[in-house]
Amino acid sequence: MNTTGFSYAEAFDRNLGWFTEYEQQALRTKTIAIAGMGGVGGVHLLTLARLGIANFNIADLDSFETPNFNRQVGATMSTINHAKVDVLSRMAKDINPEAKVIEYPNGVTNNNIDRFLAGADIFIDGFDFFALDIRRKTFARCRELGIPAVTAAPVGMGVAFLAFTKQSMSFEDYFRFEGKSEMRQYINFMIGLTPSGMHRSYLVDPSRVDFANRKAPSTIVGTQLCASYTAAQVSKILLHRGSVKPAPFHYHFDAYLNKFKIGRQRGNGSLLQRLKGNAVERMFRKKMEVTGAENMRAVASH
Repeated sequence: MNTTGFSYAEAFDRNLGWFTEYEQQALRTKTIAIAGMGGVGGVHLLTLARLGIANFNIADLDSFETPNFNRQVGATMSTINHAKVDVLSRMAKDINPEAKVIEYPNGVTNNNIDRFLAGADIFIDGFDFFALDIRRKTFARCRELGIPAVTAAPVGMGVAFLAFTKQSMSFEDYFRFEGKSEMRQYINFMIGLTPSGMHRSYLVDPSRVDFANRKAPSTIVGTQLCASYTAAQVSKILLHRGSVKPAPFHYHFDAYLNKFKIGRQRGNGSLLQRLKGNAVERMFRKKMEVTGAENMRAVASH
């Protein structure tokens, strides 16, 4: 990309004051690996690019579609059917034409996970909610390599945030996926991200949470909050400035309710979380049984 007339110092001068000149130059050298360029991942990339971070490994195997419009920063009429990594890479380089963005258009896989994480100072989870297998593998590999890894979920009109380090509770120990059914894994991920469950009070149509068809409601409010909150925590981690307590600590800010909670527990291994998971699973299985019966009646009526 043409960098004529671009000045890094001028472009990111307004960050100074919140960062020292030395810290801004330090951010310039950092490398961030972001898996997923859809809802949260795309906004993560652009937010961090505006902080002046200049090196990214980005992965996504999808192209933009109309159903992405409500929450994905790269989704517009002009980008329909365009690869997400291409669109977001171009947007990041429009912010900083000096940026080095390495694209992984086939997503993160068993074959490229080490290349994707190579040189990364931190990993940010932007995987689709339902992509649990590769998410688990990526967090496990980050732990082995000593790379801090964070996840931020756009829950309703809020953000649920967790950080994992080599010394913290592991991703697997916190969420407890091993040996669980696919549905229970989704439930464990959901309740592990948001143990406080604040968002439930304004979920007006729970039927929109559809694990069977891998669909769940989301808003641009949540995705934007995820990127902003994560960028603040990531800057502290990268600059060794301020405290970010890793798992089993969990953070949940809800802008709709104007509430912020920091909690600490044994992840989904606690008795309360197990009971909560059992109750949620019963609720969803009952819903599936009712839906199945309705479908059968509809077929029989024809």
